[in-house]
Amino acid sequence: MAAPKKFRIPTAEEIELSERESVLTRPGSLFKTGAISKNSDSEKDSQKTNLKDLPERDFASNSKPISSLEQSHGAATNSSTQSTKRQEDKIQASSETNIDGVSSGQEIGSTKASSSSNSLIVNTRQRGNPILKSVRNIPWEYGNIVPDYVMGQSNCALFLSLKYHQLHPNYIHDRLKQLGKSYELRVMLVQVDVKDPHHLLKDIAKICILADCTLILAFSAEEAGRYLETYKIFENKPPEAIMEKTEENFMAKFTDCLTRVKSVNKTDCSTLLSHFGNLSSVIEASKEDLSLCPGFGPQKANRLYDVFHEPFLRANPRKRRISGSSADAAR
Repeated sequence: MAAPKKFRIPTAEEIELSERESVLTRPGSLFKTGAISKNSDSEKDSQKTNLKDLPERDFASNSKPISSLEQSHGAATNSSTQSTKRQEDKIQASSETNIDGVSSGQEIGSTKASSSSNSLIVNTRQRGNPILKSVRNIPWEYGNIVPDYVMGQSNCALFLSLKYHQLHPNYIHDRLKQLGKSYELRVMLVQVDVKDPHHLLKDIAKICILADCTLILAFSAEEAGRYLETYKIFENKPPEAIMEKTEENFMAKFTDCLTRVKSVNKTDCSTLLSHFGNLSSVIEASKEDLSLCPGFGPQKANRLYDVFHEPFLRANPRKRRISGSSADAAR
């Protein structure tokens, strides 16, 4: 028979070392496994070094080490929170977007039109105005604005009918006070719809001068609508875009000069230049020479000759009489 094994009571140092070893070798623990020896001081030092390399742990609060499952759950929570925040930002941005996408006739709440808007902003008080039916080349929409029409970031217009001005003469004064100086270009678009508008237009012209407004007269709703369209289309274009373009060659200048004479056209200019060769010869030509050119009759030749040879300043017949009588008195 085998001899029975002898058992002895372990010391306190052995119990402490066994507990440390069980903690270090536990499955799923974040601590690194290290060989612990009871008798070797070098192994104890290596154990201390391994413990220093481990991640810090708050032992005072008795908190457990974070497992990989908890880390993944926390990352998922953070990502869902960030995505929710992005969606809220998108919703807020979409609510504050520009009015470019608003369809024609829809109301907007902005007090001043955006600079990048391609639409004509119309005050809600202009509902039913026949001008709106004539605005066909640009989109328009209703907005909460002070003027009647906003054609750009710094351009606006007030509409006034002379019939309405006869009935309510203080209306335009109140509107100008409300408008103030908030726009650089302020246009007063007046529709002439009365038979005798002269005294009314004088009054409105004085008001425009004092209020620093540009007065534009329209004699129909279609004409007023074209003015609004033109202001909006040329909103961001330079002044040269609406100026007359003239050619720089001699023939274009020669034609532009002579066609200012009544009944002289471009064909007549080509005939004169081919017959006489240059402008000085045309100026020095007699009435008979001009009448010999094809397309020139006596009346057209006399008119062209008089333009070249008449003085720029005509003497007043009354001054001639006074000067003649003074000369006779001196004699």
